[in-house]
Amino acid sequence: MTITGRQTLTLMLAASFASTIGGLPFNSLPILLGALTDSFGFSAQQAGFLGSACFAGFFAGTLAAVFVIDRLSWRLLTAMAAIAASAALLLSSRMPAAAQLPLWALIGFFAALMTCLGLRIMGDMANKERALGLRQGIELGVTALVLFILPAFVIARYQYTGAAITLSLIILLLSLSAFALPRRSLATAQAPQLSLAQQLRLPAIAWGGLCVFFLFLVGQIGLWAFLERMGHALELQPAELGTVFAVLKLLGGAAALVLAIVGDRLGLRLPQLIVFAVICTGLLLLYRADGFLSYAFGAWVWEVGFTWGCVFQSAMIARLDSRGRAIMLIPAAFAASSMVGPALAGTLVAEGFESLLLLALVCAATGAAAFGVYIARRATAAAPEQGSAGIAVASLS
Repeated sequence: MTITGRQTLTLMLAASFASTIGGLPFNSLPILLGALTDSFGFSAQQAGFLGSACFAGFFAGTLAAVFVIDRLSWRLLTAMAAIAASAALLLSSRMPAAAQLPLWALIGFFAALMTCLGLRIMGDMANKERALGLRQGIELGVTALVLFILPAFVIARYQYTGAAITLSLIILLLSLSAFALPRRSLATAQAPQLSLAQQLRLPAIAWGGLCVFFLFLVGQIGLWAFLERMGHALELQPAELGTVFAVLKLLGGAAALVLAIVGDRLGLRLPQLIVFAVICTGLLLLYRADGFLSYAFGAWVWEVGFTWGCVFQSAMIARLDSRGRAIMLIPAAFAASSMVGPALAGTLVAEGFESLLLLALVCAATGAAAFGVYIARRATAAAPEQGSAGIAVASLS
C-alpha cells in the first residue's frame, strides 16, 4: 500500500512525538535526579544508583523492543508504554527510597520502547536522513522547552512531586500521537514470527556499524558528561553556564531540523566528512577556550556536529538492515555508551581536559573513517536490495 506525501508527513510527526516520550525521561534525567535528591534527602551515591537503574532499564528495553515492536499493535504499544512510564513517575514521587530502583528501571524500560518505536518507523522511510532529522529536531525542541519549564517554574515551587506530575502529563499528551500511527508494518505483519535470537541475527555489517556508532558515542557522551566541568574550570558564572546549555539544546534541535530539509541529497560519504570537520572545529575552540565566548562557541559548534553525526550514522545503520531491526538497537548503543563514556572520561579528566578532548577527537575520526569509507560502500550496495519499499510498508488502517 503506497501512502501520499501528506500521510508520510503525518506519520513522521506522529513517530517523532512517540519517540519524544522516550527521550524526555532520558534527557531530563539529571534534573529529575537532582530534584529527587533534594526532595527526599538522598545521597549522591543513591542518586547515582537510580541513574544506573534507569540506564539498565533503558538498555533492557532496547533489547526487548527488537522482539515486541513488530509483534504488537504500535498504537496499543504507545498507549501502554506512556501509561506505564507516567505511572512509574508518579509512584516515584510517593514511594520510599527502597522502591525507587525498580521504578526507575521501569521508567527507563518503557522510555526505550518508545524511542525504538520512533526509530523503527523512521527506518522504514525512503529518505532516512530527512525522517531521522525531523525526529531528533522535534525531540530536542520539546526537551529544551521542558528543561526550561521544569527547573524555573515547577521544581522551584513544587519540588520533585511537581516535576513528576508535569512530566507525566506531557507524556500522556504526547501519547495522543498513537491515533496517527499505523497499527504495524505490513511487511513484518506478513512475515513469520521469529524468536528473540533470530531477531538479533543482523547482517555482520550492521553489527559493525552499531559498534562503530558505539565508539563514536563513547567519546562524545564522555565529553558531554564533563562539559559543564570545563566551563566551571574557566570560572564561568552559573547564569553563563545556563545560557550555554539552553542555547546548546536549541541549536541541537535546529541542526537536526536542517537535516530534515537537506535529507539524503549529500549522499553517504560527504556528510561524514562534514560531521568530522564540524566536531574538530568545536573541539579546537574548546581546547583554546579562555572565557565565556570561546567556551560557548566551542560547545555550540561541537553540539551541531554531534547531532549531525548521530542522525547521519543512524541513517546509515538503517540502510544496512532492510528488515528494520538494526535501527532499533541504536538506543542500546546510546545506553551502553552512556555507561562507558562518562566513566572513561572521568579517568581522563584527572590528567586534564586535553585528554578528554583527544578522546572525543579519536572517536569522531573513527566514526568518520569507518562510515565514510567502508560502511558507506556496503550501504550503497545494499540500497538496491531495499528497493523503494520505504514508506510503502506502513499500514495506516
